[in-house]
Amino acid sequence: MFTATQHKQTTSRRTVVIASAAAALAALLPRLSSADPAAVTAALKKLYGDKPMTEGRIKLDVPPIAENGLVVPLNVEVESPMSETDYVTTVHVFADGNPLPGVVSYHFQPGGKASAGTRVRLAQTQNVVCVAEMSNGQVYMAKANVKVTIGGCGG
Repeated sequence: MFTATQHKQTTSRRTVVIASAAAALAALLPRLSSADPAAVTAALKKLYGDKPMTEGRIKLDVPPIAENGLVVPLNVEVESPMSETDYVTTVHVFADGNPLPGVVSYHFQPGGKASAGTRVRLAQTQNVVCVAEMSNGQVYMAKANVKVTIGGCGG
């Protein structure tokens, strides 16, 4: 059995440093928390103000269930003639459960096809929001929920 004197002797500099680091990490955790739908709304408001967003024209292809949140395939295609007068200028993708909501942005020019694909990291089950801005100023939105499982066991 330890006495008070023996306990003081077993407290080392290492123990104090580890305890201090744990306290500092605990203080940082609220800042490292994930975004939420309000963060995505704020980012969209910053980009587009009160401009109305219409559903349609965007095909957002993400799996409904991702067994590995580290590599989730994401493909976006926007219906557009991509002519000199009617084309997609920008596509933004947001995830409302990641530490930072902005995932990726694509910029297009007339010609070709308005489509892109990548793999994204999703921290947890969350909504993926895609917004496309057209050359005439119209803004379109699509949303999909992705359930991120841990090793395919649910989560």
